[in-house]
Amino acid sequence: MIVTTATLFRLAYGKYAVGAYNINNMEQALGLFRGHMEAQAPFIIQISKGARKYAGIPMIEAIIRAAEQLYPQAIFAVHLDHGDEATCYACIDSVFYSSVMIDASHEPFEQNVATTRRVVERAHARGISVEAELGMLGGVEEDIALDEKHAMLTDPDEAKAFVEQTTCDSLAVAIGTSHGAYKFKGQQSLHFDRIAAIQQKLPGFPLVMHGSSSVPQEEVARINAAGGNLKGAKGVDDSQFRRAAELGVTKVNIDTDGRLVWTRVHREYFRDHPEVFDFRPIGKVFMAEYSRFIAGKNEKLGSAGRLDEVRKLLS
Repeated sequence: MIVTTATLFRLAYGKYAVGAYNINNMEQALGLFRGHMEAQAPFIIQISKGARKYAGIPMIEAIIRAAEQLYPQAIFAVHLDHGDEATCYACIDSVFYSSVMIDASHEPFEQNVATTRRVVERAHARGISVEAELGMLGGVEEDIALDEKHAMLTDPDEAKAFVEQTTCDSLAVAIGTSHGAYKFKGQQSLHFDRIAAIQQKLPGFPLVMHGSSSVPQEEVARINAAGGNLKGAKGVDDSQFRRAAELGVTKVNIDTDGRLVWTRVHREYFRDHPEVFDFRPIGKVFMAEYSRFIAGKNEKLGSAGRLDEVRKLLS
């Protein structure tokens, strides 16, 4: 069942966070659905501009629809990740997405507000949720690149004014995370004081945490042992997710970790089976490993075992 992110956030707020995962192909989609069925958790499928270009818009949408048929008990939202204004409109008009993110965070405050308002008006007319962003995360992911020195934590007063002026449904905030595998130099944790300050200004309003992959060091070590060269890759401590959820973070974006699982599985498989040229056996291994990874993330988010509760509340 496809629902809006606003619906999921209303049910999750203050109790747990909903995981949001980017997909690009069939194997990711099937592993994602399987993992959430194992964990009995609601979830958010994220499609980036890069995924739409890579797989093709009809293909990526068809993959999701097919997966929904295979797993009819799943409850999830279909969300555009980091969209510009034109891409948001295309997704709104497609009558497939239940949620879009307009990312004008690189623009001055007034322009960010104006752009977000236009997207909100068009999306809400179709019953579609809108996520916006205020503050700027460092790091690199797809076409997103920002040096750490230019990253800015979200200002609580600006967040309140932004939500009031745009009427967006959720707000991605900069609270200490970063895009990509190379998130932090040394040790760093989330700015819980900043999250709490934003929640105080916006009580009950859903906050979103981008750049939340944990970059497991075991995955990095195994990738490097199988011929990789990931140096100094570090991520977010996923034991902090539950505390963030209690402070109103209802959506946690996780993309890089899934790419690490894909890389580790393929590097190890071809190292151990140099004679193999059939991609299907390794695809099966990846789907099993990815579903296991997804199920584990839901435990960290607190969303595991919530599916029956969500279903009852929606009925």
